[in-house]
Order: sequence, then structure tokens, then C-alpha cells
Amino acid sequence: MIEIKQVGIDDVSIVNNLAYQIWPNTFNEILTSNQINYMLDWMYDVNKLKEEIQTGYLYYIVKYNSVSVGFMSLEANFPDSGFLRMHKIYLIKEFQGKGIGRALINHAIDICFDLDLISIHLNVNRFNKAVEFYKHIGFNIIGQEDIDIGKGYLMEDYIMELKLKKS
Repeated sequence: MIEIKQVGIDDVSIVNNLAYQIWPNTFNEILTSNQINYMLDWMYDVNKLKEEIQTGYLYYIVKYNSVSVGFMSLEANFPDSGFLRMHKIYLIKEFQGKGIGRALINHAIDICFDLDLISIHLNVNRFNKAVEFYKHIGFNIIGQEDIDIGKGYLMEDYIMELKLKKS
């Protein structure tokens, strides 16, 4: 059974723990271990996660048969009014292919409809296998960017969009 639960400030350590569990397996073929560690420390520090929630980010934990297996982070009206930004969506590798990622995307779509938003935007590393997953569920590549994150590291991303149709 898949359960999606919004995370409050008191639960950010769950996101932190999941990130440190998921990231090395997700990015070990794409990024150096030094870059993975740098990005984990930069993006998943507990205080940083708390600050993001306090400034309007929506964090969700996904459980599969009562076990926390992934998380998602969203921000409404970013980069512009009418858009939902999916900042993060990650699953433990062993739980991919079970419909959990699709359930998270569907949850984000429901939020878009609730907030009257027209599309979902995300960035994904150009070499990440998840690009194919996003294409499969209807996202399109609308651009690419290289983001300097310091220490000589770049995030080499596609910008993808899922346009939503009102029913």
C-alpha cells in the first residue's frame, strides 16, 4: 500500500535520512562521491530543510507497506505564477518500478488542480535515467541549463514540463 504524507518541521530528519540513503545509489554513475557529499550537505542539512518548509516548500514522504521509501518537494507559483516546481522527487532504488513514483506525480498533479496551476516544472540531471521516466509519463524537455553550485561543481540539467489539462 502506498501512503503519501506531508512533512512538517519535526519530520525533516526523515527526509535527511532518506536523501543520504538514496543519493549515492542514484548518482554514483553520474557524479563523483565528493560532489554527491557536497550536494547532500548543501541541500539536505536539517536546518536548510526546516527553512524551506517555513518559506512555503511542501515536503512529502512516501511510504510503501508502512516503510518510508522516498520523498518529494514542491513549491507553488515557481518559477512563475501558475506553475508548480517539483524541486525533489526520489525513491529508494529497490522500490522503483512499483508505481510509487507515479503516485507521487499524481499527488503533485492533484495539488496543481487544487491550486489552479497549469503545469509542473522540474530540473533533472541530463544523464539521470529518470529522464526517460519523466518522458514516459508526459513531461517534455523545454530547455537545459548548467548551474554553478560552487566548489567547481555544476548541475547539468534538463528543464522539463508537464502541461496539465483541466477536466
